[in-house]
Parts: sequence; C-alpha cells; structure tokens
Amino acid sequence: MTRNKIYSRKKRYAKEMNSNRPVPTWVTMKTNKKVRQRPGQRHWRSSSIKR
Repeated sequence: MTRNKIYSRKKRYAKEMNSNRPVPTWVTMKTNKKVRQRPGQRHWRSSSIKR
C-alpha cells in the first residue's frame, strides 16, 4: 500500500484493526466460556475491508 493514504481511509483501517482484537479473558471467564469470539471478527486473508 502507498505511504500517503487518504485520511478517511486510514481512519477506517485503524477502526477495523481495533475492532479485530480478541475478547478479553475476563469476559470469557464471566460468561462461562459461552462468549469466545467477537461477532465482527475477521481474518486478514479470508475477508477484506470495504474501501
């Protein structure tokens, strides 16, 4: 990717990176292992981000 990105696109990519984090351990323990993944979690290779 180019070094000079449009700010709005860069902001969107940053948001996608933050939302792709795993669920905290305490949440997994509190829900008795029922919640293990975020509903919007994606793999970098299998699905792409909207441009």
